[in-house]
Amino acid sequence: MKRQILFVQGAGEGTYDHWDNKLVRSLEAHLGPQFEVCYPRMPGEEHPSYPTWRTELYNEFDRLDDGAVLIGHSVGGTFLIHAVAESTEKRKWGALVLIAAPFFGDGGWPSDDDSLKADLTMLLDVPVFVYHGAADSEVPPTHSELYAQQISHATLRILPDRDHQLGNDLSEVADDIRRLIAVAQK
Repeated sequence: MKRQILFVQGAGEGTYDHWDNKLVRSLEAHLGPQFEVCYPRMPGEEHPSYPTWRTELYNEFDRLDDGAVLIGHSVGGTFLIHAVAESTEKRKWGALVLIAAPFFGDGGWPSDDDSLKADLTMLLDVPVFVYHGAADSEVPPTHSELYAQQISHATLRILPDRDHQLGNDLSEVADDIRRLIAVAQK
């Protein structure tokens, strides 16, 4: 049985087809055939709405087995972590991975959207990995540090010389996923 990975795209016109598809291909290549990467097209990528994406994320969660790994890039990561934290249906996820996710709130970007104010300290039952390129010119790497401060058990990886797309190389993400699963199987 293949281990499921849900990859949630970032926002912006053409992101699904021209940007994040490269991240998915990298992940698939580095993980190998024992993994199934689900990559749904999120609604309204050019003008994302958290309530709309949250509904779609919950639909995607219903298709996943326990132990699935959830990955979100950029705004997709922000929406993903909030949807997991807010979910009333507690699931046993294999891991939650954020890649270059903007942080909204104190120290991050301002937001009048109260729907992005989930208590992230509630994520104690899932391993959390936070990746960010040190050369990201779209979302400052300090945003990942804010996530790591809120989620005390999170593993923070700031990758030198990497941009917002991590150079379209998710080898470190794949390595961490494989290590995590190997430990869980022992």
